[in-house]
Amino acid sequence: MPEINETFARWSELFMYLAALTYMFAFIAFSWDVAANSRITKRLEAAQESKKELVGAGVGGKSASVPAAVISSTEQGTGARGMGYQRVATAKISAHVADSDMRYGSGERRPAARAAVAIMVLGCLVHAAGVVTRGLAAHRVPWGNMYEFCTTGAFLVTAVFLVFLVFRDLRFVGTLVSGLALVMMTAATMGFNTPVGQLKPALQSYWLVIHVSIAVLASAVFTITFAMAVLQLVQTARERQILADQDTSLTRMGFMRLIPSATALENFAFRLNTVGFAMWTFTLAAGAIWAEKAWGRYWGWDTKEVWTFIIWVVYAAYLHARATRGWSGPPSAWLSIAGYLCIIFNFTVVNVFFSGLHSYSGL
Repeated sequence: MPEINETFARWSELFMYLAALTYMFAFIAFSWDVAANSRITKRLEAAQESKKELVGAGVGGKSASVPAAVISSTEQGTGARGMGYQRVATAKISAHVADSDMRYGSGERRPAARAAVAIMVLGCLVHAAGVVTRGLAAHRVPWGNMYEFCTTGAFLVTAVFLVFLVFRDLRFVGTLVSGLALVMMTAATMGFNTPVGQLKPALQSYWLVIHVSIAVLASAVFTITFAMAVLQLVQTARERQILADQDTSLTRMGFMRLIPSATALENFAFRLNTVGFAMWTFTLAAGAIWAEKAWGRYWGWDTKEVWTFIIWVVYAAYLHARATRGWSGPPSAWLSIAGYLCIIFNFTVVNVFFSGLHSYSGL
């Protein structure tokens, strides 16, 4: 068995710290973008109100405000199967949200967001160097314990987000994604830090590459959809208040104009969750095949196996309820959030506090 390369191990640790630091600066830049656009939006809204008052005075003092949109039972939430509000409500909401197609060039220039993306690209490259040198140090794939799973997971969360940015303007979710990546790196370096070592005999298989890599990639996709589900809930509540002509702190949140409608968020998250679910299904099947080769049985009701199946059931329920039962809006968002919380529970609580055949945390 090859010896551990201590030089690569030290370089990997340094790269991981630098990546976490870079993600922190990316989080600050994304937050600055949110704050800056909030101030710009408030100035624009103030200018629009002044213009309305002048127009109203010019027509004999009559109010120029638009009447509140009537909301029927079918207009609450995001409608059947994610089809959205009725036309009158959609027209009113469109002035308060970003482009639903999430294309570039439809809004104002955002230098802070561009800087945040550039910083995140730099952090992703440094992070990739940390993951690669960790693997070179151990002469194996670097996801054999909780530290390596967490650091590789954070890397894939960032990489998946940056890949999506090539096709869609998802910078509105950058604060949550960079924050989650920072939390994962902090947890790995402070809570799950494990020296480079050899794998346990049961993990010395090519199935480690197949099974765990797809599981990490699926978790990265679910991380993005979790962030979008949270924003969907906030945007749904805001849209209802806008339709009711309520002046609240939520409707005055300027940065929410940078975020597409709740319908657009839900539809895009649904497509991503479909991809993530397919990968998680493969993870479950590959794990069963690996279990048969390692322990002579496909299923043994081990705690890790049970929670992996529970996660599959939650996301299957989410896809089934929305696709066939028209269960859209906040209920579908909550199901997506519940699925991601099950992933977090499976990774943290099950790995740390439950013993079993999958006790490979390294702690």
